[in-house]
Amino acid sequence: MIAIKNGKTVTPDRVVENKTLLFDRDGIFGFSDSRERAEDAACVVDARGRYILPGLIDVHSDKIEQYIKPRPTSQMDFEFALKVCERDLLGAGITTMYHSLSLYKDEIFGRCVLKSRENVQKIADLTAELHLRNHLIRHRLHLRIELDNPEIFDTVRDLIRGGKTHLISFMDHTPGQGQYTDLGVYRDTVSKYNGKEIRTLGFDGVLAYHKNKEFLSLAKRKELAELAHEKGIAVASHDDDTEEKLALNRVIGVDVSEFPVSLEAAKSAKSQGFHTVVGAANILRGGSHSGNLSAAEAVLEDCADIICSDYYPAAILHSIFHMHESYGVPLPQMVNRATLNPAKAMGTDKDYGSVEPGKKADLLIVDILDGYPVITDVFVDGHATYRVEYRS
Repeated sequence: MIAIKNGKTVTPDRVVENKTLLFDRDGIFGFSDSRERAEDAACVVDARGRYILPGLIDVHSDKIEQYIKPRPTSQMDFEFALKVCERDLLGAGITTMYHSLSLYKDEIFGRCVLKSRENVQKIADLTAELHLRNHLIRHRLHLRIELDNPEIFDTVRDLIRGGKTHLISFMDHTPGQGQYTDLGVYRDTVSKYNGKEIRTLGFDGVLAYHKNKEFLSLAKRKELAELAHEKGIAVASHDDDTEEKLALNRVIGVDVSEFPVSLEAAKSAKSQGFHTVVGAANILRGGSHSGNLSAAEAVLEDCADIICSDYYPAAILHSIFHMHESYGVPLPQMVNRATLNPAKAMGTDKDYGSVEPGKKADLLIVDILDGYPVITDVFVDGHATYRVEYRS
């Protein structure tokens, strides 16, 4: 048994102080007022007044791309990249990561080795197999399905059937709707990515390309969603912008609305029963890099259930405390958005997402130094996996 004493434990509805948290590799026992029981533990950790949080659950992050291909001309071994990445994720407090991999057909947003069917399959196999060997965190695959790539239907179906993906999402980056309703924003974005099509076709040529492309049919989207649900896998949509699109997604079988592009769309998604996801980096930056919904505003308007890292894992922990300190959002509510709520959306809240008796012991100890939250200790399934102390 392990005991953490002198901590401020954030539970789903309050912050518990002056109690000792007890757990082992089988799960969390609960709190104790008994000093004797704590001293009987095989290991006693003194939190020294720091916060104790459940491990963060990140349902959407493409950060792994940067570890595999840190430069356009440099590619790393996939397993090596994954092992380096998971060590860094521990330092950000993320104990469950849904690595988001896209299946693109074109290279308008630049070439990435992880956007091909072969390499997505390779990562899917690797993340599944890694859990049978030495690993630090809980790796999951979030398969992002570009709707203008109908050729990947069989690949997606096979990954779902084989238990190699844990979340699927439907995405449409066609300009003139969704994330890129503003064509000026789209032009600026694709120009920065310097993809092959923008260089060879020019902007007008890219717009013409989008007008003539083929899409994955509604029937096939519905088939994939139904198969995912049969396997206990959540289904998400990306960049919802209208009530009509949300209603269509409900018919298809979508559960989660990722990055609704406006406050109106986020409110509509929430009212229709979708779990809503916003980006933590958006909160820290003070707005969307695409000029869309302010994630902080969505939190304050109570139409953002989940915060994810999107592309910057460290942002989740910092956004929790930023919203608490700068906007007065109760700490348990913000922590739930990065732990319990994503666990509920993914269907794993029976075991993960909160500090409660009977759940797995995914735990963080968080200090506040120089005004910033920092991770000092991490436990995953009751295993001590990370420990660091800052110097002063």
